[in-house]
Amino acid sequence: MLASLFIQNFALIDSLNIHFNEGFSVITGETGAGKSIILGALGLVLGQRADGRSIKNGADKCVIEAVFNVSQYELEEFFQTNGLDYDAENCILRRELSINGKSRAFVNDSPVPLNILKELGVKLIDIHSQHQNLLLGDTHFQMKVIDIMANTESILSNYKDEYKNYVFLQKCLKELKEKSNQSKEEEDYLKFQLEQLAEAHLSDKEQEILEQEQETLSHAEEIKYSLFKITQLLDGDNENTILSAMKEALSISESISSYYPKAKQATERLRSDYIDLDDLSSELNNQKENIEFDPDRLQWVNDRLNTIYSLEQKHRVSTISELLTLQDEYSLRLKEIDAYDDQIKQKQKKLDSSFTHLCQLAKDLSNQRKAGAISMSTKLMEMLMPLGMPNIRFNVDFVTKKIPEQDGMDDLCFMFSANKNSELLPVAQTASGGEISRLMLCLKAMIAKYTALPSIIFDEVDTGVSGDIADKMGTIMKELGKHNMQVITITHLPQIAAMGTCHFIVYKEDLKDSTVTRIKELDSNERIKEIARMLSGSTITNASIINAKELLGIGN
Repeated sequence: MLASLFIQNFALIDSLNIHFNEGFSVITGETGAGKSIILGALGLVLGQRADGRSIKNGADKCVIEAVFNVSQYELEEFFQTNGLDYDAENCILRRELSINGKSRAFVNDSPVPLNILKELGVKLIDIHSQHQNLLLGDTHFQMKVIDIMANTESILSNYKDEYKNYVFLQKCLKELKEKSNQSKEEEDYLKFQLEQLAEAHLSDKEQEILEQEQETLSHAEEIKYSLFKITQLLDGDNENTILSAMKEALSISESISSYYPKAKQATERLRSDYIDLDDLSSELNNQKENIEFDPDRLQWVNDRLNTIYSLEQKHRVSTISELLTLQDEYSLRLKEIDAYDDQIKQKQKKLDSSFTHLCQLAKDLSNQRKAGAISMSTKLMEMLMPLGMPNIRFNVDFVTKKIPEQDGMDDLCFMFSANKNSELLPVAQTASGGEISRLMLCLKAMIAKYTALPSIIFDEVDTGVSGDIADKMGTIMKELGKHNMQVITITHLPQIAAMGTCHFIVYKEDLKDSTVTRIKELDSNERIKEIARMLSGSTITNASIINAKELLGIGN
């Protein structure tokens, strides 16, 4: 419930502090007095877009503060989710606008983004204006009405969950196909690279071995001559070789070992070294015999190394090990490309299953909507007949969409006729302004009972009606105010104004340097005069006073 509204320096308002009551309250006042300004201020504190030009001339900023009792709203979770303090009886929304165009929003003195203020505002109050009558022709609004009346919340939630899954699978399948198409384009390239690497029959460490062999083959004559020189020095044809000298030294050492024990150690070492050098001489001699200059083998080694170097340069690597890693990667990539077809088939199967389930949910949702639409149409016509529409006909036309959408597969339209034998047409094309106002009032009344919205404001929803019809519309609004709901109506009709349990008047007051908008709650005598003014105009007559008392149920 809206408990109070404080407005400072907004448009023609210098300072207003309005306290509202439960039940059915009415706001009246002459055209241009500022009723729309008050609604505009309320809209701002509920999260509408701000405009620095709304600030009163001469002021630096304006402040709008609304206090709500939210004890029946079940909003604890909303406050906890958004990190806000929760006060059930005094929920304070505040909006501040500076002349430089900056805007700040607060909930219970905590600064909040405008979207949070707007989200909360929608949960607190419903402002219905003449402009909102245009919604009657909007298919999204019509769908919302049907869903409320048909109580589709549970099945619609299930449908939306499956729809999200369906959209997600569609996205996954699309991405998978795009990847597959891109991969198909590079498949030939990968195959060529892989075949080239595979044909090279590379092996790890091969490069190092070949590079060493290349060095050996390139210096074969030099190596062969050097080995020959070493073997000649060790054990050549002349007597002055190393092995001859060592053999003689060994013989001398052995000859003194019997009477010089220390010579035994020298003897053993000389024998060991002699054996090693003799073995080395034999080995080098064999190597010398095996070293031959082989131009064909050198050419093959050079060609093989050129192949390896070319592949390394092409793939921007420096070792065969890296080439082999690339070869494995190309092979794996090709396997992944081959696997895309299977993945696409599996994903398509899941998508088809989701689509089937989604269509079934959409069908169930549509059936529930259609049943709710029939019930709603019957109740709506029963409400509208006493409001000057004795020949009213109303139904909801359903068409099934070919493709599922977020709210189902129903395309619906409110069809309306106020006259006998006239064709049912979309309500926005055939209903007059007054008829649309009555339709919206009845729809709001029906919706309010289902959604348990504690506060609703009707802004001149009675436009285009009068007399007995206005009286019945007032009765509907008054009845709404009795069902644990706060109803506030801005009206120009005395019949409706007289039904309010509280009556506020908006008026202008001329000050020394400016004109400002005021609002106050009327006492019983002031209310009689205001209703009389609404009946007869600026000149209040005895007849209008009597008529006003009759409307208010006050004896003379």
